[in-house]
Amino acid sequence: MIMEEKPKIVITRTRRPEPSVRDFGFNATMLPAGGALDAYRAHAWETYSHLAMPNVKEEAWRRTDLRLLPADTFRLPVVGAFKDLAPVPEELLRPLTAESQAGQVVLLPGGARCMLDPVLERKHVVFTDLRTAEMEHPDLVARMAGELVRPEEGKFAALAGAFSQNGVVLYVPKGVTIENPLNSLLWGPGVGLAHVSHILVWVDEGASVTYVHEAASPDEGAASMHAGIVEIKVADGATLKFVELQSWGRHVWNFSHERVSVGRGANLDWIFGAVGSHLTKNFSELDLVGEGSTGRMSGFFFADGDQHLDHDTQQNHLAQHTTSDLLFKGALKGASRSVWQGMIYVAPGAQKTDGYQANRNLILSPDARADSIPGLEILADDVRCTHGATVGKLEQEPLFYLKSRGIPDREAERLIVEGFFDPIMQRIPFEGVRARFQQAIHEKTAAQ
Repeated sequence: MIMEEKPKIVITRTRRPEPSVRDFGFNATMLPAGGALDAYRAHAWETYSHLAMPNVKEEAWRRTDLRLLPADTFRLPVVGAFKDLAPVPEELLRPLTAESQAGQVVLLPGGARCMLDPVLERKHVVFTDLRTAEMEHPDLVARMAGELVRPEEGKFAALAGAFSQNGVVLYVPKGVTIENPLNSLLWGPGVGLAHVSHILVWVDEGASVTYVHEAASPDEGAASMHAGIVEIKVADGATLKFVELQSWGRHVWNFSHERVSVGRGANLDWIFGAVGSHLTKNFSELDLVGEGSTGRMSGFFFADGDQHLDHDTQQNHLAQHTTSDLLFKGALKGASRSVWQGMIYVAPGAQKTDGYQANRNLILSPDARADSIPGLEILADDVRCTHGATVGKLEQEPLFYLKSRGIPDREAERLIVEGFFDPIMQRIPFEGVRARFQQAIHEKTAAQ
């Protein structure tokens, strides 16, 4: 009897290709032209064209996935686009400090409004939007742009350098002290828009100023994005208090590269606050380039829902006798996630460095997650550098104590969260900024 041989069945398993990160649909014809930054933008565009979109295989992006970013759908706002979009709420235009504002710049999709105290104009202070500065102060703008944040630092740095249609230019001349704060607002309403900004600040030798910048938008029904650069130079003996608030709508994908250079004997107080956006990826670097320079970085963030906030900080000690102090505190609810990755770098020869960094996180929901990654790279031998990070849940004992005194659950949670953030609040010298943060805490803790 002859048996027929059955055909062999070969089963192969192949891994499905992972969806790639989509690229933007921008091209060279969209570059702003006819200004002092033409050469800079052309270089940024060339760099942008050769850089791939970031992906999770890169260390800096390992915890932030962009595969759902609808990059190819975004468009740049046309001139005057703001006229058909939601107007700026009046409360965002009010001063965030006790003093009246010495000047204000409001950046809108396809436009801007500027105001500066005439007394400061006579002292040759420049505080205006980027378009105006390119026309009226071309040499100043060309000197500042790209000095600290280079397009080669990443896809979004190159994008912002090439396509920034809006921004702020602040120059405080040598020895000038501005008593009242300056304020700028980047207002980004609309869906499908790419808001691209570039902030340039130069506080010259011995000068002093307080500058408050906020980026905000209403919640919209479909995605938009922001890509921005912040370049700040604090020259020898100068002082800058820089307050930065991020309250983007929940539909906004937010990307920024920021660097501050602090000169000999100069002082920087840098305060962050982040409560908005769908996703944020922020690179913030402090370069202490002059002997005896000091920089303090204070960060506040509160995420809920499906928000993803990723802050990458760097404290670079590049000269002797420099001091840095970083404290970031965050709270998380819902299924939100935060990432903080920090590094203190001490260059060879940067003796007598004093560097400190700490990140504290409070988890308010079982599905929330905080990743905290401090780091040190020390190439000098006479330094004092410390770092630390904590991630913890809401303690039940103080919560029980408050509830036993008749305080409702949500109110008790809010009080504990406010107490958790109090060390950051104490670093903020402005009552209006503290009030804005406290209002955010109230809204987040009250939400389901």
